[in-house]
Amino acid sequence: MKYYTITVNGVAYSVSVEETAAGAAPVAAAPAAPAPAAAPKPEAPAAPAAPAAPKAPAGPAGAVAVKAPMPGNILDVKVKPGASVKAGDALVVLEAMKMENEIVAPQDGTVATIDVNKGDVVNSGDTLVTLN
Repeated sequence: MKYYTITVNGVAYSVSVEETAAGAAPVAAAPAAPAPAAAPKPEAPAAPAAPAAPKAPAGPAGAVAVKAPMPGNILDVKVKPGASVKAGDALVVLEAMKMENEIVAPQDGTVATIDVNKGDVVNSGDTLVTLN
């Protein structure tokens, strides 16, 4: 009889092989390793912390800051200050990960300020345009 240790998916198994006549080799595996214990139950989450006080708007009351959703380079600014825009209108073209992304107006309004220029590098969360 020959004995082998076989590892499958990180679990070691002891196997014995008995040689029989005519080259047939029945295999008897050692008893299976015990099943891993169940994961402990997760504890109930602690009560959520009180939300931080909202930030005061950077611009005039009712202003909406359109922020960069990801870091990238400004390829084009499609609007000018004072321009009226509708929700979905392209404001800025941002290149990120070799793709051009149009940053659009989240709502109808008027362009109050443009905080970036063509060629600028922006980080995620930087204000690109402010709408009234």
